[in-house]
Amino acid sequence: MRHFLTLKDYTKEEILEIIELGLRIKAETKAKRFTPYLEKQTLAMIFEKSSTRTRVSFETGIYQLGGMGLFLSSRDIQLGRGEPMKDTARVIGRMCDMVMIRTYSQKKLEEFAGFSDVPVINGLTDDYHPVQLMADYMTMIEHGKDQNPVVAYIGDGNNMAHSWLMLAAKLGFELRVATPKGYECDPDIVEDAVEFAKKSGATILFTDDPKDAVIGVDVVTTDTWVSMGDEEEKEKRLKDFAGYTVDAALMKRAKADAIFLHCLPAYRGLEVTEEVLEGPQSVVFDEAENRLHAQKGVMVWLDGKRNEA
Repeated sequence: MRHFLTLKDYTKEEILEIIELGLRIKAETKAKRFTPYLEKQTLAMIFEKSSTRTRVSFETGIYQLGGMGLFLSSRDIQLGRGEPMKDTARVIGRMCDMVMIRTYSQKKLEEFAGFSDVPVINGLTDDYHPVQLMADYMTMIEHGKDQNPVVAYIGDGNNMAHSWLMLAAKLGFELRVATPKGYECDPDIVEDAVEFAKKSGATILFTDDPKDAVIGVDVVTTDTWVSMGDEEEKEKRLKDFAGYTVDAALMKRAKADAIFLHCLPAYRGLEVTEEVLEGPQSVVFDEAENRLHAQKGVMVWLDGKRNEA
């Protein structure tokens, strides 16, 4: 049995296999063929952090695969009233076939997985957002940006930056991370990525100059500057991130056919301008849709049904 907690746990071959599986299931979906790979299975969806894309994609995905999703907020279950994580994990694992958790602490997620008898999927933590990166790379493949790509991540050294580090380090492409001083990526995660990069041949560069980072790249990506839990720092963050907005001038420094990615929600005029987000290089809504298909690939793969698909 495998969990899907961070891309660091997966090989290049496994990551690409899951994405290819998601693409094949997507093709079936577009043809209105819904194969019940997970017939009558239940996915427990635990949300300590709210979300639009995560809930809709997982709930729709498990339904299209022939199963059912159970939405469980921290207000709905005893976990929100102090029940130990290990008790919740063991109970849900005896009643459901798979669990998705969207929470704050990576350690809490890993503790849950340690006591779970069924696969656990990371729907987002403060450290990682691996399912988003599966959708992002699927989108890159569909737009022809998967052959030795150069990617620039502009913004906060947060869970999205960490996940891009892991994807690049595992797959072996070039990633440039531009963050303001004081908002760099977690040193331990950087250390892990650098070690993986030595094996894959990836190039990982860090800078505090977004203009340099985007020169000649194939993909420009960013994330909100004020994530859940950062609201009290909003005004300070807006000042500290001045100059990190992805605007038309910044995009012109990338390749002419470069694409723009954003995991959404996007705050127009802050991390990205309306012109870029709604412009011809933006593929953010293809990317958002691919959350559904990439996650179906993850669920089917974890269930061991990849050969059937």
